[in-house]
Amino acid sequence: MRERLLAAEKVKAIEWEGGQLRLLDQRKLPLEELWHTCDSAAAVATAIREMVVRGAPAIGISAAYGLVMGLRARLAEGEDWRAALEVDFELLAGARPTAVNLSWALNQMRERLDRLKPGEDPLIAAEAQAASIHASDREANLTMAQFGVDLIRKHQGNSQNILTHCNTGALATGGFGTALGVIRAAHLEGLVECVYVDETRPWLQGSRLTAWELAGEGVPVMLNADSAAAHLMKTRGITWVIVGADRITANGDVANKIGTYQLAVLAMHHGVRFMVVASSSTIDMELESGDDIPIEERAGRELLEVNGHRFAADVEAFNPVFDVTPADLIDAIVTEKGIVERPNAAKLAALMSRKRLH
Repeated sequence: MRERLLAAEKVKAIEWEGGQLRLLDQRKLPLEELWHTCDSAAAVATAIREMVVRGAPAIGISAAYGLVMGLRARLAEGEDWRAALEVDFELLAGARPTAVNLSWALNQMRERLDRLKPGEDPLIAAEAQAASIHASDREANLTMAQFGVDLIRKHQGNSQNILTHCNTGALATGGFGTALGVIRAAHLEGLVECVYVDETRPWLQGSRLTAWELAGEGVPVMLNADSAAAHLMKTRGITWVIVGADRITANGDVANKIGTYQLAVLAMHHGVRFMVVASSSTIDMELESGDDIPIEERAGRELLEVNGHRFAADVEAFNPVFDVTPADLIDAIVTEKGIVERPNAAKLAALMSRKRLH
């Protein structure tokens, strides 16, 4: 399957060229395909915060490259680059608080710089580490796609009606996608009848990004309002809900785009299986449960305005952009290290003790 998946890679959202980071501006899709160039750590932090790039893996990869540019500037200043670079670490880490891949990637960069040998060029080492994080995510995507397809075959081998939420495809990762990667692979294997895509308010990642990716590859796709999920499960024969994750805690609780929790509750009621697909870098063993996850809240104007024009009543808006799905509502967590069915703390600990399979 790997060769077929590689051949199906059509969309890239992150490019590192000439010492600069180019990001496909996801605020403009699907109407425009514009590339946004970042030449500094501050520019990358702004791009992350303003949603030019989004998706937990993509954010982490972008931050790694951002740190390379920060290091280059600190070295040029000719002072204590290690102390000066801490400003860039903090700036990038604070861009968005919920997705653990951001801090994970920055920790990988810090650890590599801490291991510099005498005489080793720190900039060359940092750039190689960022490229490795990028390539590793792509490989993880391919492995997870295979695992996810195997799981679908194990439980329901016929053609599937799948519901997904937000965007977890090539636009959100360094490669094929996490949850959407599984869906794309299942389509290649003839296992998908239709993919139902939540529009995903308020940024509409489902309607703007996921539907765009799937339609571009000829995957049968149907867009629906978030609030139609229960009706779909009741009337359209949904067999799987497949989503990504921005952080998974030690007990298997999952933080993901707002609206995921209610999908899990609805899936449990309707007997629909619920799959989370995320790389092991998304698992935060330092947090005991989802209660410990910092939940990002964004400006209320994202709910009150469209393209800068207010359409809502003169009220305040509550705009959390993530929620937490308890582990007991999840049928399986798929990572590049393997699959955990009915996750709990012991199973997550066993998974994280394995070496990376890819």
